[in-house]
Amino acid sequence: MHILLVEDDDRICAALRPALHRHGMSTTRLDRGRDVLDHLEGADVVLLDLGLPDRDGMDVCRDIREVSEVPVLVVTARGEIDDRILGLHSGADDYLVKPYDVGELVARIHAVHRRRRVPASEGASGDGVVEVRDVHVDLDRHQVTVDGEQVALTRKEFQVLAMLARADGAVCTRNQIVAEVWGRTWPGANRTLDVHVATLRTKLGRPELVQTVRGVGYRFADAGE
Repeated sequence: MHILLVEDDDRICAALRPALHRHGMSTTRLDRGRDVLDHLEGADVVLLDLGLPDRDGMDVCRDIREVSEVPVLVVTARGEIDDRILGLHSGADDYLVKPYDVGELVARIHAVHRRRRVPASEGASGDGVVEVRDVHVDLDRHQVTVDGEQVALTRKEFQVLAMLARADGAVCTRNQIVAEVWGRTWPGANRTLDVHVATLRTKLGRPELVQTVRGVGYRFADAGE
């Protein structure tokens, strides 16, 4: 597995790169954000620090997500819940606060890489297209169109939408969605989910299609509703 390490702290890199190599991972290190897009090819996971000297890591994460679905694991000293939510909302697949245990970091690298290879709720066979009114969710191609126009969603946003669409009108609980899409839970997970749902409603332009079931979770509206 090849890791693109975007970290400007030489001391951290001096300790981290040998540890990753011992776990069978190769690394390319960048100490700036401006060149990240040029080095995405061949990267299996991006480890992204937010405190870069030239650009804010949140902006770099958004740029990555515009052009690639490579898993992004934010590794940063910013530990506030609002920072975590913003990082995930910017397209990160996971968020780890410094200082961290290297064993946990390696486990999370494998987890985000595994989820990218087998997206949440996706089996070996295709699932086709779910159509509700003028909204088409192509579960095989990971594409969403509204009234014939393609809507750009982050991977997490699509996974949430796909899970609701596959449920065929049944309610998906908050715990189910968080566990399946993020693979773990944490303080503030419900708020993160709410942010993703709110963004989905805005991007789709059909807020009534993603319905809140108070005290339980969310459901995708039936075609006849």
